[in-house]
This record gives sequence, C-alpha cells and structure tokens, in this order.
Amino acid sequence: MLMGEHSVLFGQPALACAVDKRMTVQLLPRTDRIVTVDSALSCYSASLDDLKPDAELSFVLTAIKRQLHELPAGFDLKISSEFSHTVGLGSSAAVTAAMVTALQAYCGNDCSDQLALFNEALAVVHQVQDGRGSGTDLVAAVYGGVVSYTLADADKEVGPRIKALSGLPDISLFYVGYKMKTPDVLKYVEQLYQQQPELYDAIYRLMGQTTMQAETAVDNADWSGFAQLMNIYQGLMDALGVNDQKLAHIIYSLRQQDTVQAAKISGSGLGDCVLALGLAASIEGPYEQIPVTVSAKGVMVEYG
Repeated sequence: MLMGEHSVLFGQPALACAVDKRMTVQLLPRTDRIVTVDSALSCYSASLDDLKPDAELSFVLTAIKRQLHELPAGFDLKISSEFSHTVGLGSSAAVTAAMVTALQAYCGNDCSDQLALFNEALAVVHQVQDGRGSGTDLVAAVYGGVVSYTLADADKEVGPRIKALSGLPDISLFYVGYKMKTPDVLKYVEQLYQQQPELYDAIYRLMGQTTMQAETAVDNADWSGFAQLMNIYQGLMDALGVNDQKLAHIIYSLRQQDTVQAAKISGSGLGDCVLALGLAASIEGPYEQIPVTVSAKGVMVEYG
C-alpha cells in the first residue's frame, strides 16, 4: 500500500503496488472428486460434494465453492509463498487472486481479463469478510506495477476505477514486529470518528486530495514530489490515530538517511510495516527489513 489507507473506504482513491514476493498456487487435476490442499497454514482433504470448513483456508475454500458448478473434477493444490503471512504483504489478497486465476484456468476460461479476475477475487474476499475489504491489495496482485484504485459506488451504479501508472519507484520495507488485524484497526478508528465526525471527514478528504496528487507524481516519475506527498499522508495517518511509538521511530530513523526521500506507514497502522521511498540501509532496533522491489507483473499463469 503506497497511499490511500483508510480513506479508500470512504470513496477516495488509493495507490498500491505489486512487489516481487510471490504466492504460488499449483493445481494438479485429479480424476475423482477429491480436493487436497498442501500449504504452510493447513493440510486439507475433502470431496467437492462436502467441502468442510477450515478457518486457515477460508479464502481458498470460498473461491472453490463459488466455482463448483464449473469444476470438471477434483484436484491437488500446493500453495507456497516467498514471504511470511505475518508481515502484511497482502498474503490473503495474493492467495485469493492466485486461487481464482488457477480455478479459471482449470475450467478452461480466459485468464487475460484482469477486471473479471479482480471482481471475482473481491467477491471471494467480501464473502469471507462479511462484505469488508476495499480490494486495493487485490488490484495490485492482479494488475501488477503501481495502480490507482477507487471503489465501485453501487448507489451511483459506477464500477471501480482502476488505472495502471507508468512509474515504478524504488522502495524499502520494514516490519515493526507485530500487527493489529485490519478489521480491529478499522473498529478503533470508527470509535474515534464518532467523537469527531466532521474533523475525520475532513481528514479523509485531505487524504484523497493528497493521493490524487501522488497519482500524477507517480505517473510522471516525479519522485521528489511523491516524497513530499508521502510525508504529508503520514501526518494524516498520525492525525487519524493509527501511528504508535515504534512505527514513528522507524519512520524518523529512515527519514534521516540520505538515500531515503520519504517514509510512512504502509497499511492500516498500529503495527505492520513502514514504507520508505528509496533504497534504505538497516536501522537500529528489533525491526525486520524486507527486501522488495516493485514488480511490473501481477498474476501470471503457467501451464505444466
């Protein structure tokens, strides 16, 4: 997440990027109705006619259930990841996007329609999370590169706005060592919102204005302009109430480095990751530096 945290849920634009840490879903067809899943989170086996729930595989199993009428037979799944699900790199979105695409390929459907893949993946996420989730991380996983995204507006019958941007920034990422689940952060911010609704509405509008300017900066590869906007957005995240002492320590330590132009929270906050614009050196403290670069490619299909 480059920019647009929280405000994207209120109709404002967001910027996200795909990184070069991949989630791989390997699907091997079977001749019977059995489905097996081999992953770091869970090992699973069931019939397509009786898919028992597994909390660790909720996104995977929901994606399968939504395609039951099209699936020709069972299959064996092997899910592997180049990053830990604990560090907040959109692992749920990545596995959902990969799973939806793998199932479409297995059913013989066209996997080149990125918008269709995104819409199905978002439907899976909403089904699992009771309608919650902006889909910003899904857009990055499906499209790759840097994308600008605004939610669909059902009331106005307007679909999602998705725009691929041409700039690919140098970024660095640091994991603070803990994270609060996004739904819990959203509930916390909602409580603060109820105390000062007019001020919080103003913060969301400012976040949206900052992100729109950032979109132009990325598209023009204006990294000094983008850096200024990143730091402004971090100030708005602080005003929102989702910064804490350790995140602030990472942010200000990174900003002191000559190779870093800006630093901000990436994600919902109150834990998780800090994003730096530039190639950062390590910093003091028990923080994990996650080596990442922006990947121009999103979801990919390979046939064995």
